[in-house]
Amino acid sequence: ERLPTCPIPEIARLGRTLRKWKDAFLAYFDTAGASNGPTEAINGIIELGRRTARGYRNPTNYQLRMLLIAGGLDASTHTQL
Repeated sequence: ERLPTCPIPEIARLGRTLRKWKDAFLAYFDTAGASNGPTEAINGIIELGRRTARGYRNPTNYQLRMLLIAGGLDASTHTQL
């Protein structure tokens, strides 16, 4: 509670930030540590694949590309790839 009134600007700023994010920090404990991090990671992989797979018109090829990028497909076992 005293951090925002600290004479050191960096500490006061930290105090204001902590006060502003207090509910979000405490929500971590209310949800047993649940996070949307894994969802964001998968979304990032899909977005990367979407950018690199531009021009695919065949949905099967697009799906294979997503699996290959995400590590869910071993291209060495598929000679037709």
